[in-house]
Amino acid sequence: MAKAFVKKGDTVLVMVGKDKGKTGKVLEVFPKKEKILVENINQMKKNVRPNPQQNVQGGITEREFPIHQSNVRVLSRD
Repeated sequence: MAKAFVKKGDTVLVMVGKDKGKTGKVLEVFPKKEKILVENINQMKKNVRPNPQQNVQGGITEREFPIHQSNVRVLSRD
C-alpha cells in the first residue's frame, strides 16, 4: 500500500484514459485502494432503483467513479 500523494481539494490533471487532458478538483481520496474521486472526471451512467422510504427516485443517473491516483498529476494544492 503506497502513500497517497493527492489530497482532498487539490486540482489535478488527468494524464491517461478517456478524460485525458481534463482538470478537476479532488472530491475524495481512498488511500487503501489507491484511488481518487475527481469532479466531472470518469463519469458513468448508473441505474438507480426507486426507494420511497428514502425518497429516492429511480432512473439512470450520471456520477463520478474513482480513478487510480497514478493517472493524475497535481496542478495546485488547496
